[in-house]
Amino acid sequence: MTETTQRSNTAGRQDGAPSQGGKGAPGTRGSTAIADTVVAKIAGMAAREIPEVYTLGGGMTRAFGAVRQRVPGGGGGVTQGVKVEVGERQAAVDLDVVVEYGAAIADTAADIRTNVVNAVERMTGLEVVEVNIAVGDVHLPDEEEDESEQQESRRVA
Repeated sequence: MTETTQRSNTAGRQDGAPSQGGKGAPGTRGSTAIADTVVAKIAGMAAREIPEVYTLGGGMTRAFGAVRQRVPGGGGGVTQGVKVEVGERQAAVDLDVVVEYGAAIADTAADIRTNVVNAVERMTGLEVVEVNIAVGDVHLPDEEEDESEQQESRRVA
């Protein structure tokens, strides 16, 4: 779904005709480096857009993420459960996912994969060669009540 637009270089010309000077079109001069964290954030947000995804990250990752969120300047955890490898033209993504109870895991994984590939390729121009998904847990509906009760008891004590 990536759209490509071709434009003529008309810089410096009064008549709007393409410029012949320089070493090529301005869009081709130089290089663009995309950091791993940029791709990880895009992939994390794209995975979270799928309704059956409860959260990202394994048990210990989520525990460290909860502690990190309480520390001022600790970060929002958008990349929690996301690992990426970024090359010059390609990227690979690994996701640790917790899905909602009742979700069809194979279908959810396919939806995550499609959304991550589309988002990363559209925003970065990198080819996504693989999206590996590890489903580490299933979120049960009654777990939220248990977690909030435990946090309340810790605050009172």
